[in-house]
Amino acid sequence: MTNQPKIVLPYFDQLFEDFEKKNTEVITGFGLHVHWGYWENPSTADGSAQDFALAAENLTRRVCDAGGAGDGQKILDCGCGFGGTISSLSDRFENLQLVGLNIDPRQLARAKEQVHPQNHNQIEFIEGDACQLPFADSSFDLVLAVECIFHFPSRQRFFQEAWRVLKPGGKLAICDFVPLQFVYPFMKIGGKLLSPFIGNTYGPVDSSFTLNAYRKLAQSTGFTPIFKEDITPNTLPTYPLLKRLQSESGNQQSANSTAVAERISRLGIVRYVILSYCKDK
Repeated sequence: MTNQPKIVLPYFDQLFEDFEKKNTEVITGFGLHVHWGYWENPSTADGSAQDFALAAENLTRRVCDAGGAGDGQKILDCGCGFGGTISSLSDRFENLQLVGLNIDPRQLARAKEQVHPQNHNQIEFIEGDACQLPFADSSFDLVLAVECIFHFPSRQRFFQEAWRVLKPGGKLAICDFVPLQFVYPFMKIGGKLLSPFIGNTYGPVDSSFTLNAYRKLAQSTGFTPIFKEDITPNTLPTYPLLKRLQSESGNQQSANSTAVAERISRLGIVRYVILSYCKDK
């Protein structure tokens, strides 16, 4: 358990409301994975919840593969949401020890209800703070943070904690919305202006951390960068689908927030990037 104050994320409140109303499209699209999708060919996206659910699974697999996920590992998924990444790993690999960590007990309750081990794997869901990991040193082969690090109070503290709980040679894999270096000074100002429009749906979001900042962070915490992939174009079909579902659920304010985020992404100001690191032995 953590003593840190809970972070308020309105979009999860909206999801739980839609689940309660038995909104089948929202349940199909976001009942397991709660993040953007990845389309190998974005032009093939058909705007359906079923298509999006497949794309969300594809994104999860891409992040896990960037971290070298494989049979027999002990893996920690920070910000595990409804257990989608844990479920994906359990379906793909064998003899895993899988731990999902989240600060919101409601999300963990849903994860426990719908995610069950396959292929001789073990699964545990724990309430906790990603910046104060309740695990022993050198416990895991892989630490994941799939589209959630921007909600954490401190990327530096999370990297320090991930380094601590990883075994020598262990890996950290994340995905994040990263601004281009040349727009960083404007993001500091623009971020404050846009914060009310984004935050009223997505809660506290810090998208001001550049690739250069990640390089410095890795160096200062003892990680070696091993993988970087910009998948921005492959994620763009997420926005129209999400806006439609939000509008149809009566959440026009949320649809407007998503439209702002979409505009920033399509302009290329902020990139969607997968990054992975190795703990120096």
